Amino acid sequence: MPQIVTAGVDGMLVRFADRLSEPANRAALAFRAAVESLGWDGVEETSSTLVSTFLRFDPLHLSHDDLRAQLATLLKSQDWYAADLPQGRRLWRIPAVFGTDMAPQLEQAAQAAGMTESEAIASLTRARVRVQSIGFAPGQPYLGELPEAWDISRQSTITPRVPAGAVAVAIRQFVVFSRPSPTGWLHVAQISAQLFRPEADTPFLLRPGDDVQFIATEPGALEQMRSDPQGGATSEAIE
Repeated sequence: MPQIVTAGVDGMLVRFADRLSEPANRAALAFRAAVESLGWDGVEETSSTLVSTFLRFDPLHLSHDDLRAQLATLLKSQDWYAADLPQGRRLWRIPAVFGTDMAPQLEQAAQAAGMTESEAIASLTRARVRVQSIGFAPGQPYLGELPEAWDISRQSTITPRVPAGAVAVAIRQFVVFSRPSPTGWLHVAQISAQLFRPEADTPFLLRPGDDVQFIATEPGALEQMRSDPQGGATSEAIE
């Protein structure tokens, strides 16, 4: 690692690890930002996953060999695992209801982490986590990493449906569902912020590299926030 691999006729993937870690995620985010800033002719789109950077390019304009050579040169230019995170990141504080009927698996998750429910809420709201990637559904963030106590397994069975705004936990990560969905993760909290608004100028509320901290609130307060597309969430620039 890192590896440069072909992804179809018009794709190239730069893979920094074969499993999630903070340095690998940092590298994927920083490397994508560097490619974007260089504006290589023929590269039409970039995105990042948990541990990789993807480039879609025009193979009639830019050959596989030439792009691979450019990527190899850029990879050698610095230690991407220790690179600065991209500029323009934001810290989001998002109100969330933990437990109650709105998030019925908090007790189960707390027990798996060796905590009481109140200890679990304190731990999860203390955590300031990074948007490591957007995926699975439009605007849906994977957030991490949580403390080691939250290295808990997914369920052995699937919950048929959690609502949009469900905050679920497993394997030291949160995932926040932008759409109603089945899941094997444990539903521990609920937000009212709309993560995906296709009609907006910026359809995704969160971006890879942003930081997020959940703020515990009461069900009644959360209901009052539903008229706000941001669901009471606030953000500030990270210097």
